[in-house]
Amino acid sequence: MRRLVGVVLLAAGAFFIVLAPLIKFQAAGKLIQAPADQYGITYLTAENAQYFSLQDLKVLTGTLDITVTTRGDVAQAKDDHVVWDQFTAVNDVTNARPGITFTQFRSAFNKYDGVGVNCCGANVDEEPVQLEGQIYLFPFGVEKKTYKVFNSTTHKAFDATFAGEDTINGLPVYKFVQKVPPTVIQTLSAPASVLGMTETGDVQVDRVYDGVNTFWVEPTTGAPVKQEQQRHEVLKTKDGVERKPAFVATAVMTPKSVTDLVGTVRDNLSQITLVRTTIPLVSLIVGIALVLGGVLLLRVPSSRDA
Repeated sequence: MRRLVGVVLLAAGAFFIVLAPLIKFQAAGKLIQAPADQYGITYLTAENAQYFSLQDLKVLTGTLDITVTTRGDVAQAKDDHVVWDQFTAVNDVTNARPGITFTQFRSAFNKYDGVGVNCCGANVDEEPVQLEGQIYLFPFGVEKKTYKVFNSTTHKAFDATFAGEDTINGLPVYKFVQKVPPTVIQTLSAPASVLGMTETGDVQVDRVYDGVNTFWVEPTTGAPVKQEQQRHEVLKTKDGVERKPAFVATAVMTPKSVTDLVGTVRDNLSQITLVRTTIPLVSLIVGIALVLGGVLLLRVPSSRDA
């Protein structure tokens, strides 16, 4: 009987020892992924922002409140990708101009590394787009290198360069900076008089965008916990002359949104630590203990052998 129990303990111990690296190196990679049922609201503010008001036909200056709502489309989350819809609303609180802009962005991306996937009706304001680079998240296990990050304003991906380590609310993060070069994002007609020109009638103008986007990313989860967007949009006539600001602002996440994101990331870090470290370590310790117990039982002679 003792020999039988010893053999069983050896087998069980071997099982737990083999299970430990499987959980750490294989199962963890599948369990750690972006959620299909994502839902979150983040808030940004931009002080002393300038924008061309269609209602007033002039440039206004004020403080803007920006609300970004992100919701996962669970029905479209299949295989290795998830689908998220994002809606952004901008309100001018200084001049009492609600809803000065609304933007909708639908995207799909790999749930393990955050890279865009071209499917599921990806679009910006109902205009189809080809996704590339990181969408919302950086990969799990972020490296100190350059990543391409999709910019929904220009419908293109640009390099986000590693710019050093930082700490946000006590959480160690990596900082990445993305510089978007001047890009024509829209061509439209506008009254020459509104643009300060002496001509009569309408003239063709390009809406030109450039910007600097900064991401503070927790490296284990790949989740940004803070963002800053320096947005510079101007109206240029075909002669290349800048006529009016279209949207010039530096938007930063509110302290509450940063605190909420840091809290969420800390929770996710605890789960990742459980899967990658705690459970494999416990499995290994239990396995070794069972093997030692089995060996001990097999080596100690039974009363029949005495």
